[in-house]
Amino acid sequence: MRTHPIDRPADLDTVRESYDRVADNYAHMVQTTGMGDIRRYPWLKASIDAFADTVGGLGPVLDVGCGPGTVTAYLAERGLDVSGVDLSPRMIENARRLHPQCRFSVSSATDLDLAEASLGGVLGWWSLFNLPRDVLPQVLGMFARALKPGGHFITGTHVGEEDLVRTEAYGGVPVRWTTHKWRPEQFVELIEQAGLSPVAELRLPPDEHSGPSVVVMAERRG
Repeated sequence: MRTHPIDRPADLDTVRESYDRVADNYAHMVQTTGMGDIRRYPWLKASIDAFADTVGGLGPVLDVGCGPGTVTAYLAERGLDVSGVDLSPRMIENARRLHPQCRFSVSSATDLDLAEASLGGVLGWWSLFNLPRDVLPQVLGMFARALKPGGHFITGTHVGEEDLVRTEAYGGVPVRWTTHKWRPEQFVELIEQAGLSPVAELRLPPDEHSGPSVVVMAERRG
């Protein structure tokens, strides 16, 4: 039994089914357009490179909400001992197909059982915004406990004042999920309250695909 159980989101099954429906379209989009591939976005790539440089040699790295495995595979190319997990079984099928050299498994962020101080790094790369506002702090606390002293957490999320309920995505596929948006200062405060010390913050303006967003990297200090 986990020492710190995390509340199960009420819409978990609905969100999983929605991502299963869009998984093939999303994986195809990444392959054909480059959207979602950090190599196409210099500032995002620089953030992931800084993370990789920082956690290299500290131990295993976990990409939580890895989708079709694009960032997981990039970190593996960088020489990290990285694995990916995702709520959607279909996303994981695509990840294994596209990146057979990498390790992937199916799990919700709320179902992970991570040992204390077992990881050198954790990513929540645009994958935590579906977590309800009362659940996200619990997940961040789990990440903080799972990191070794000196380990780092990096995350990116959508910025805004109001939540957005999505009813279609990635080519008009019917979905049902809520994008919980945060003001950057709120988001950073949550990370601090979880026991992590922010070390860098990158704010990005809206572009043709998305609204404003923020990337935060934080450290578990000894």
